[in-house]
Amino acid sequence: MQQFLIPVLFVVVWSTGFIIARAAAPHADLQLFLFLRFLASALILGIVAAVSHAPWPCGRQRVAHLLLGALMLGVYVTCSYWAVAQGLPAGIMSLLGALQPLCTALILVIFVRQRLQARTWAGLAVGLGGVALVLAPKLAAGSAAPLKWATVAAALISILAVTIGTLSQRRLSSTNIWSAASTQNCGAAITALVAMLSIGHSHWDGTPSLWAALAWAVIGTSVLASTLLVWMVRHGEATKVTALMLLVPPLAAIQAYFLFHETLSPMQLIGFALALGGVVLARSGGAAATAVK
Repeated sequence: MQQFLIPVLFVVVWSTGFIIARAAAPHADLQLFLFLRFLASALILGIVAAVSHAPWPCGRQRVAHLLLGALMLGVYVTCSYWAVAQGLPAGIMSLLGALQPLCTALILVIFVRQRLQARTWAGLAVGLGGVALVLAPKLAAGSAAPLKWATVAAALISILAVTIGTLSQRRLSSTNIWSAASTQNCGAAITALVAMLSIGHSHWDGTPSLWAALAWAVIGTSVLASTLLVWMVRHGEATKVTALMLLVPPLAAIQAYFLFHETLSPMQLIGFALALGGVVLARSGGAAATAVK
């Protein structure tokens, strides 16, 4: 039961991540928002680690956790939040996040030289085609609110970062989960600080809705969801997480519709379905038992 409920809880909380970005964007610089989020998360997780007398990573392990946090949390969230701040709808950003399994397959092919079945390649093609349909109206020059290619590139970089980070997480599984999460959030805070100093500003209006968004970002997505993600990867639940990621875009799209009145055109809805279908098809294909030498 635990191995079922934890992934479900994770994906429900994770789906609110881009909704938080959409809610906070009018009230604060998102890079400043993320710096405060990661800093507070590192502090809370550090207190939990200290109370539980957890051992802390040291030496090379500490550096590895800082770098992993900077990539898996820092680059992923700062790039995706920046894309949302530039006008990428929260529902579309979550759809791109669902392409993480396809990104994982490409990495395995390119760097591990693992063979993929024809069904997996077909899923890749269908999924990417679906994403193209979803993004096409926004990228069109005649759109009322056209997106810049830099915005889409930032979103895709964020997905690549979290994919590489997730694949690397199991190599550091010997470290206590609380101290590891605290150290990784420190790495993410450094990334957000660099982003704030380079492309951000100090806007913060201090409204109750902004503080509420920050509180949920810290307690919900950083402390709870990120810790659950690390736990699942360490306990061999990465496959279940990948499958449940398919629920993130619909959940985020529903939340964005009711909270911010974001809608999708018929073409985008078709693309949405194709992208999710492509992920399902690719996941059902799997990989061949042998790898290219």
